[in-house]
Amino acid sequence: MIELREEADGRLSRSFGGDTLNTAVYLARLGSPVDYVTALGDDSWSDGLMAAWQAEGVGTSRVLRLAGRLPGLYIIQTDSKGERRFSYWRETAAARLLFQAPEARSIITSLANDDLVYFSGISLSLYGDEGRDRLFDALRDVRSAGKRVAFDTNFRPRGWPDREIARTAFRQAFVCADIILASTEDLDLLFGSAGVDEVLAFADRAEIVLKYPDLTCRVMLKGKEFVVQGTPADDVVDTTAAGDSFAAAYLHARLLGQGPEAAAQAGHRLAGQVVRYRGAIIPRDAMPQL
Repeated sequence: MIELREEADGRLSRSFGGDTLNTAVYLARLGSPVDYVTALGDDSWSDGLMAAWQAEGVGTSRVLRLAGRLPGLYIIQTDSKGERRFSYWRETAAARLLFQAPEARSIITSLANDDLVYFSGISLSLYGDEGRDRLFDALRDVRSAGKRVAFDTNFRPRGWPDREIARTAFRQAFVCADIILASTEDLDLLFGSAGVDEVLAFADRAEIVLKYPDLTCRVMLKGKEFVVQGTPADDVVDTTAAGDSFAAAYLHARLLGQGPEAAAQAGHRLAGQVVRYRGAIIPRDAMPQL
């Protein structure tokens, strides 16, 4: 999506972002080969997004371009503690049509060729029942091909017409995922007090990464549990993309064969740097050594 940041004087600064896109950019910066799968319009704004993603090293060969459509847009507002609030304009965004467009069939089929497919709760909120069914079919094909699927909870109530529809979709996503990156805040908001149990029910077969508000990270894998404590940043400016960047660093480390503890530590380090800058994507020269 197009990102607008509200500055102290009321002016807006333009960039780009979106939860899975943020993760893709940070994965590319860390050195993982990554393609982004989405849909854009045929307008100049979409051209600009494509160019920006390519400049970051993100593959765009599977970005569908739809005539007459536009990208989504969001505005970030932050409070004195750097906590962000989003306002969205994406009801007619091209990305919503990805799993409905006939032109996307070959793109969807190609997912089974990737080593890891990553999606989020916000991804689920875009597609509607029919689109989600097609996505879940594609993810089952990915796993049947011996490849892995990672799901990040990222629950935003405003993106869903009904809370029960969201619960059903998330449960289907848990079934499809080999790696579940879950915020306890997301789980509590969606499922109530039983939220963590919803995810732990899959701990016998999936890699579970649970993130708590106090920056504790619990990883459950093959009957073992690892607890990694993050250090709060003392100069938080904007918490946008903290979770997205954590996911990128965690997945990058795991793809390199590093253990869960090292991966969680890398996630904490990158997220701790990202919150020191405004917007989803920090300057390239601000990237920490992981």
